[in-house]
Amino acid sequence: MNTRLVAAATGVALTPALVVALAGTASAHGYINSPPSRQAQCAQGIVQCGDIKYEPQSVEGPKGLRSCSGGNARFAELDDDSKGWHATQVGRTVTFTWTFTARHRTTDWQYYIGNTRVGVFSGNDTQPPATVSHTVNLGNVSGRQKLLAIWNIADTANAFYSCVDLQVG
Repeated sequence: MNTRLVAAATGVALTPALVVALAGTASAHGYINSPPSRQAQCAQGIVQCGDIKYEPQSVEGPKGLRSCSGGNARFAELDDDSKGWHATQVGRTVTFTWTFTARHRTTDWQYYIGNTRVGVFSGNDTQPPATVSHTVNLGNVSGRQKLLAIWNIADTANAFYSCVDLQVG
């Protein structure tokens, strides 16, 4: 009886620590699903990829990066422009739809083509709904373009990254 009591007490004592640890690792995830981002193309089997196929929502890294992988070596293939990414035919204005599998208070969403920011949308330090869409004017660019979208979350030093290949015009 004494052994069971010690085991139960240990389990009760460790449960809060386990809950905090798990919540800290899975508190926010999201990616662009339309037009299909690189990680969406991996998840759909359009392009053959590694682990990102199973975790398209997990491209997280420090704020301020300009890479499709968010600096995450596990997802480095997202940075490989020669991988055969399919480009979606679009006009100069495009609506991008994010899917969130876990939502987090948001600072903003930023959209870049090269080093030029073509859109920014405030998150008002609130938790977004399960999907969010932004309509972005791409300006005077044409031809094949890689757009980098960044979801800056409000209460950590991290952001989520998503690249979308476009054929503009």
